[in-house]
Amino acid sequence: MEKDIDGCQDGAKTVPNARLGPEGTETQLDDFVGAHPDYNEEEEEQKYFRRKRLGVIKNVVAASLAGTLTYSVYLGLLQMQLILHYDETYREVKYSNIRLEDIDHKVLMGINVTPVAALLYTPILIRFFGTKWAMFLAVGVYALFVSSNYWERYYTLVPSAVAIGMVIVPLWASMGTYITRMAQKYYEYVNYKEEQEKEKKRAPRDACNAYIIVFQTVFYSCFHLSFVCAQMPMVFFLNNYLYQLNHTLFAVKHCGTLSHGTLPGFNKTVLQSLPRSVNLIIVESVLMAAAFLAMLMVLVLCGAAYRPMQEIDMRSIGWGNIFQLPFKHMRDYRLRHLFPLFIYSGFEVLFVCTGFSLNYGVCALGLERLAYLLMAYGFSASACSSLALCMLRLRRHIPLLAGALIHAVLLVTLFCWAPEPRYLAQAPLLYTIAALWGTGSALNKTGISILLGMLYKKKERQDFIFTIYHWWQALAIFTVYLWSGLPMKAKLSIMLLTLVVAVGTYLWMERKVAQNMEVRLPRIPRPRHKTRGYRYLEDSSDETGSDGDGDKEDDDRHPTEATSENELPKEDGEQLG
Repeated sequence: MEKDIDGCQDGAKTVPNARLGPEGTETQLDDFVGAHPDYNEEEEEQKYFRRKRLGVIKNVVAASLAGTLTYSVYLGLLQMQLILHYDETYREVKYSNIRLEDIDHKVLMGINVTPVAALLYTPILIRFFGTKWAMFLAVGVYALFVSSNYWERYYTLVPSAVAIGMVIVPLWASMGTYITRMAQKYYEYVNYKEEQEKEKKRAPRDACNAYIIVFQTVFYSCFHLSFVCAQMPMVFFLNNYLYQLNHTLFAVKHCGTLSHGTLPGFNKTVLQSLPRSVNLIIVESVLMAAAFLAMLMVLVLCGAAYRPMQEIDMRSIGWGNIFQLPFKHMRDYRLRHLFPLFIYSGFEVLFVCTGFSLNYGVCALGLERLAYLLMAYGFSASACSSLALCMLRLRRHIPLLAGALIHAVLLVTLFCWAPEPRYLAQAPLLYTIAALWGTGSALNKTGISILLGMLYKKKERQDFIFTIYHWWQALAIFTVYLWSGLPMKAKLSIMLLTLVVAVGTYLWMERKVAQNMEVRLPRIPRPRHKTRGYRYLEDSSDETGSDGDGDKEDDDRHPTEATSENELPKEDGEQLG
């Protein structure tokens, strides 16, 4: 009975609340959906942009580690297979009727020759798939190359090698673009208040240079470790089957500057016992797992480089324009003056892996110490990539010139020195040269990528610029592949001449830039959007050639260039489209 009375009283209490007027209802609604009394908008905004900055750092680290894994798997597998296939006993016992040596020749040709045509399709590939997905596709092709080695036949090895050659330039061009773009996004997230207050004002020149320097340094510090990781199959597996240097170098008479071709007189039998097929499958499976891990890192951990509307804008300028723009960017005197530096960058990285490591290192220390020589190079290059941070305080040409000076001294030293075959006492000097060469390589490659990021900050140009850089580098690597039969003195002379020309043209370019000489850049056409398929919102877009965005982000121009986005620089008389 008491419960019924209480229930009636509760019901009576709820009646007045149920009959509240519209003002009482609005008051309750405001209390329910209104801002929390402890909500701090500025603090929440800081937390949001802090998460954004951490996301950018995660993207850079993931892309760097994925690039390191990809290249180390490719280089380690290629090195191991070339050594195995070089041994005539291994070829006769396992692959007597398939002419494995001829297949290796075609594999190397596919890897080195195919990138010559990369300038024709790389920008289209990057714009069609987007920067992140171009990276993912290229890493997937590298994984395909690993899988083709499970069944070594002409129809598996050669097509996969051609596929690798096709994606070499797209992979590293998209990587360079991605890291540079992450530096720009990090700058935007750090200075978000200034961006809000000065939304309509032009950003100061060189505003994000510090982040470009730091992020490119992080990337190359990780990337050069790939030369160390690539030696793991040889250190833990292949070295157990190799003959000692007294057997492999028995007929070698000359090393270093006196040698011709690639280590003449080297024994055709380098394996004292043949590795079991099961062990080879285990090693290849580990490499395949590493390649698959690199794919997952790009897929899961790397965020997009651009917002969806930005990618639509960059793609909608027309495929014909995208095809032409790399060639038209070459009319810029800054790029033309850097061509010799790009070429030397390709020369030196392949020379240290082939010419120096074989004709100097292996010739004096034996094949069993090849891995340790390249590890010394990789560790030194990784550690010395951090020296590029001095560009935060010093002028940007100092690291590049320091790297060129180191390589010039080493080239002259190698030109004058012929190590004795089978003489282990020369090991400290060879390891020192490898470490110093790594120092020069680190300053060279990190400095070039930083320089391109500084000179070309506009996001619509970066993929074209990095495509041109890596294409010239691929042409240089192809040239090194062709000159493998030349005398060592001829190779060193060509490299030294190229280095001198590269330094001269680079200093000439810096002088022109200091004088504010007018550059010749093609205009990026305005996006041509189709009304069918999606509805384009003018107010929230990131239109490539829009009036509000073009002047703000086009840091490539000097004050003496064209005054508006809708007209070309004075000497650029041809309009795209």
